[in-house]
Amino acid sequence: MEDFSLEFVYEKMIELGIEFGLSILTGLVILFVGFRVVRYLMVALEKLMDKYELEPSLRSFLKSLTSFILKLILIIVVAGILGFETTSLIALLGAGGLAIGLALQGSLSNFAGGVIILSFKPFKVEDVIQWGDDVGLVENISILYTELKLFDNKVITVPNGQLANSKVINYTRKDRRRVEMKVGISYSSSIPKAREIVLNVLKEDSRILPDPAPVVLFTNFGDSSLDLSIRVWAMVPDFWPIYWENMEKIKQAFDENGITIPFPQRDVNFFDRSKKSEEQSEKSDAQNGKSVS
Repeated sequence: MEDFSLEFVYEKMIELGIEFGLSILTGLVILFVGFRVVRYLMVALEKLMDKYELEPSLRSFLKSLTSFILKLILIIVVAGILGFETTSLIALLGAGGLAIGLALQGSLSNFAGGVIILSFKPFKVEDVIQWGDDVGLVENISILYTELKLFDNKVITVPNGQLANSKVINYTRKDRRRVEMKVGISYSSSIPKAREIVLNVLKEDSRILPDPAPVVLFTNFGDSSLDLSIRVWAMVPDFWPIYWENMEKIKQAFDENGITIPFPQRDVNFFDRSKKSEEQSEKSDAQNGKSVS
């Protein structure tokens, strides 16, 4: 009986060893093949990102995230083959992911905003944008934050969640911009003459594009001036030089041709209250005398 028991235990150990060994061998084979499949999938993902020209920071993050998820799935599959209870492991991972998500709500919002910005590209590095009251050059776009260098050389770091959910003006996305200059002339000045003077000034600037042609429009009867709007088109790098230089040249041309630019004026009327009181008193006396008679 003892020999039978030892032999039985020995046979069972051999059976279990073979079964467990086959499971280990199968798991190793699946693990080996799985890693090769993951590698091929990552190469395919790299080609897909090249096709859509994704930003480097987004490419790096997506590659790391995809690789991690695929390898995690592969390890869970192998653990199931080896006989481990994977349901509890998956539930544990889900609970951990939920806890991390609740703790990092702000970061996840910035992450989602970064994915939107890097995927749809409302702006890119080297663009000049306006966000709120801040205008500056985009220096870097990461998955969570965007660095914006203002024109006074200050750098602000803006969360991508805020950028993705607010209005952003991109000044350099198009290669041309309309330059608008506003001037006022006195009511005694001639609008046609002022228009002719301005157009002559603009003709001398070769940076101004001929199409659409420059225009000078009378826009408003101001409190102290006749308001003119001067509109020209230019390439983006020439926008501010054209504005600054031509505003100064227009002022000089107006001075040379007798066109005045008025300052705010007010008409003030004065009343002599003492004289008014005397007139009212005389009128009252006259009425009283008439009633007595």
